[in-house]
Amino acid sequence: MSSEMWIYQVFAIIFASLIVAYIGKLLLDRLEARAEKTRSVWDDALVISARRPLWVLIWSMGLLWAAQITAAEMDEDFASALNRLQDVLLIVLLGWFLVRLAQRVEDRLVDPRYREKPMDQTTVSAIGKLLRISIFITAGLVILQTLGYSVSGVLAFGGIGGIAVGFAAKDLLANFFGGLMVYLDRPFSVGEWVRSPDKEIEGTVEHIGWRLTRIRTFDKRPIYVPNAIFTSVVLENPSRMSHRRIFEHIGMRYDDIAQMEPVVKAVREMLKEHPDIAQDQTQMVYFDRCAASSVDFFVYCFTSPVWAEFHRVKEDVLLKILAIVDEHGAQVAFPTSTLHVPDGLSLRAPAQASAGQSAKTLADGSQEQATPGSEAEFKRQQGSNL
Repeated sequence: MSSEMWIYQVFAIIFASLIVAYIGKLLLDRLEARAEKTRSVWDDALVISARRPLWVLIWSMGLLWAAQITAAEMDEDFASALNRLQDVLLIVLLGWFLVRLAQRVEDRLVDPRYREKPMDQTTVSAIGKLLRISIFITAGLVILQTLGYSVSGVLAFGGIGGIAVGFAAKDLLANFFGGLMVYLDRPFSVGEWVRSPDKEIEGTVEHIGWRLTRIRTFDKRPIYVPNAIFTSVVLENPSRMSHRRIFEHIGMRYDDIAQMEPVVKAVREMLKEHPDIAQDQTQMVYFDRCAASSVDFFVYCFTSPVWAEFHRVKEDVLLKILAIVDEHGAQVAFPTSTLHVPDGLSLRAPAQASAGQSAKTLADGSQEQATPGSEAEFKRQQGSNL
């Protein structure tokens, strides 16, 4: 090959790469515009996932081809190294495309714009992570095989090294398998409210990872919980309650004990007719106890599991119960105390106050009785002596 021909070839390859990259961009733009008009999970995911890897593929292959032509004129060993680099780059780009595709499909499977019934986010996230790990491992092994390394030897070394790593990182593995159990048993999902009576853990699940689960408390603080904890603590999931319970005691005065039976009967009828009370669940309204300052009846029923809706219904039920009590001429009791004193007990003014009294003419003309030792009494006695 002449000294000038390879230079023209290099420029031609670079120019061709530019044209192919431009045509590929136009083609992908049109495909993406058409794919966005459909609700299919796969078409736009494929186009968007292929955009960047395809652009890198066109330019990298063009530059490597040009570099191979240049290396052939200079160094044969460098040309063979470029051939291996080209193979490795193809594997990396294919793996990059598959990882991007898995991520896009994962996002669309839980998006209601693409599915009428979105899949559970926890399950989709677990499957997506397993797929991405599988892609990384497979791509790594293929790259090692391409570079001339024995895959069987690598796997054997990995098995021996895995035992050592397992002993050194047992906590990390415990969290990994704890996350796996969360994905398999599914005691909770992303977006659900969980709490643990054994630990100070309560809030909304935001993310489930392989090592940590992020929970947002109701005062908006994030809690990062190692997954191994979920294998050893009791966990409640209020988000999966079928109903919420209303259980309240109402106290009436002892003076209104005669109204207890009609009040209780009226409350029972009110609950049976209430549209927000679950009629297929247990309902009880009974006179329950004679307390220190009241006679009490209790109300037991169930309503919506939604937290805000539950409080609205509970407020309405309690207000209607108080209205029923008032309609029957009764009153809700409050803590009172009665003091009993012996018969014949009388009260009198202190001696000092009595001794300080004087006979004075008040503003309205009445006389105030003088007491012994006062100034008025002294003047009266002096006048009588004269």
